[in-house]
Amino acid sequence: MFDIKENLKKLPDCPGVYIHKDRLGQVIYVGKAISLRNRVRQYFQSSRNMDPKVRAMVGHIAEFEYIRCESEMEAFILECNLIKQYKPKYNILLRDDKTYPYIKVTMGEEWPRVVKTRIVSKDGSRYFGPFSDVGAVNQMVDFLNSIYRLKRCSRTSFPKGHRPCLNHHIGRCDGICIGKADHDDYMKRIDSVLDYLKGRNKNIETYLRSKMQQAAERLDYEEAAVYRDYLASAEALHQAQRVVLHTDKDMDVVISVGEEHIVSFFIRSGKLIGRESYTFRLPAPEQEMQGSGAELIMEFLRQHYGGMSDGPGEILLEKDIPQKEMIEAYLSGIWGRNVSLHVPQRGEKRAVLEMALKDAKVMADQIKEKEAGRTERRQRLSYEMKTVLAEAGYETAAQGDGEDDKMKGPYKDYRIESFDISNTNGLDTVAGMVVFDGLEKDKKAYRRFRIRTAEGPDDYLSMKEVIYRRFKRLKEGDDGFAKMPDALLIDGGRGHVSAVLEVLNAMNIEVPVLGMVKDDHHRTRGLVYMKNDEFHEIDLRSRPFLFRYLGTVQEEVHRFSIEYHRGLRDRGKLHSVLDEIEGIGPVRRNALLGHFGSIENIRNAEISELVKVPGITEKAARAVYEKFHN
Repeated sequence: MFDIKENLKKLPDCPGVYIHKDRLGQVIYVGKAISLRNRVRQYFQSSRNMDPKVRAMVGHIAEFEYIRCESEMEAFILECNLIKQYKPKYNILLRDDKTYPYIKVTMGEEWPRVVKTRIVSKDGSRYFGPFSDVGAVNQMVDFLNSIYRLKRCSRTSFPKGHRPCLNHHIGRCDGICIGKADHDDYMKRIDSVLDYLKGRNKNIETYLRSKMQQAAERLDYEEAAVYRDYLASAEALHQAQRVVLHTDKDMDVVISVGEEHIVSFFIRSGKLIGRESYTFRLPAPEQEMQGSGAELIMEFLRQHYGGMSDGPGEILLEKDIPQKEMIEAYLSGIWGRNVSLHVPQRGEKRAVLEMALKDAKVMADQIKEKEAGRTERRQRLSYEMKTVLAEAGYETAAQGDGEDDKMKGPYKDYRIESFDISNTNGLDTVAGMVVFDGLEKDKKAYRRFRIRTAEGPDDYLSMKEVIYRRFKRLKEGDDGFAKMPDALLIDGGRGHVSAVLEVLNAMNIEVPVLGMVKDDHHRTRGLVYMKNDEFHEIDLRSRPFLFRYLGTVQEEVHRFSIEYHRGLRDRGKLHSVLDEIEGIGPVRRNALLGHFGSIENIRNAEISELVKVPGITEKAARAVYEKFHN
């Protein structure tokens, strides 16, 4: 057992990073220190004057580790990397910091491309973003590729005799693959693209006007109309720009909004070209702890800008932050040039900050209203799920004077796992598992299964296999299946619920099981459950909120399983037992399935019946018969 007092005595008096763990060995906090000895010991002294956040964390510390560093800067960088790796419960974390899309210009290629990406790497490319509006990114990428006729394929070399794709034939590419493009002209277009993405849109508007005029002079009014529409799009994408500085410098303005949001304004060449908002996951929400504005901004600068390969030379802040000089040095080291964090007190930069603060205040009101609505929906879903599970005998009904009173009581985000089976005529059976934490989809917990035991269209046996494999992985300690769901939602009725309960009972696992019964329009009309060895159904027509939520779950699990099945089929990774029979190729296999309808019917057919199928010889029929009967 880890002895905290003894290990405190062994701490070195040097810079480093310390890692706190709980009784399960999970990392719950990562911090840095100029002196590991002094800093770590502070956690285990009297808690009388201790911050509530720290006091809550200390109660869960079962052991700690530390890593020596040569300097405070080295510890600062290591701390940042470990926070990204472990995502500890008691550190402030930027939510989904790797999921925002960027626009990437592949400058490392001979013929650069403009693409959308979510991965930033030091590969010589130029990255612009991140953006929270994926639709706007897609629009901008398509817009730039279209007006500049840029290369869209990812190939970097082309064999002799290569045939151009459709883009060349319809005038959307100059024919790089067949040597028809002029490289110097192409790179001039790339320079214009870079200017546009930096917020300098004069070149692109000039280019489009010239193309429109040239087409009009040739009396090609259709082409002129195309460039006219492109020009309108370019102006629309930048209609929010406002001249704010008498300088061509690039800078960002970073402001905290509310208790867990950051908004960043982008100024390029003296113009405000846009803004993005980001959300943090504050530590230990059950302790009702909040991060200060300065602390949120510090973590945002470190986690968000620290993950970018390049950025502005100056970042304006509303207030000073802890470790300002350390973060300036950190970002300067990453971007290879001086980066300054500045709190303007007067002049035009202060005016820019004041303007951003006014915008942020409006945004804060919008966020507050949005969060209030979201909280109300979470409470409603919690109440509905608790009521359903209580009716099914799994929970105690909510207490209160009325429905509103009950709904506003303590609520939780129920973790729901939903399963669906997908196949084609009983062949190539797969299953999908989707996970919802309350209103949110937990896509990292989604899982796919290829069915191994069931032959033919046996949904019940397939469902048994999936449930067994899912909870077997949990019992084996697989981290990917470690979280126990609050309920299982099965896409099916009584038969599916019976199949799932049979497996769970055999494994001594207790978890609520609800079957989603569909109506004639393939929408969930009710929930079926077993209580006291009898089936009961909950009609959802009187519960519109739960009806919509379960409809969303059902559509998601159905989509997920079908996409998996379709993807494997398209890649040729699915096969049937018929493919294992000598003499049965795709044509004969499809003929047999079309004639008999399923593998089970083929299995039960006699040789005399098999030879009646067009294309099936007696030898092939005998091979099929022997496959199933030997």
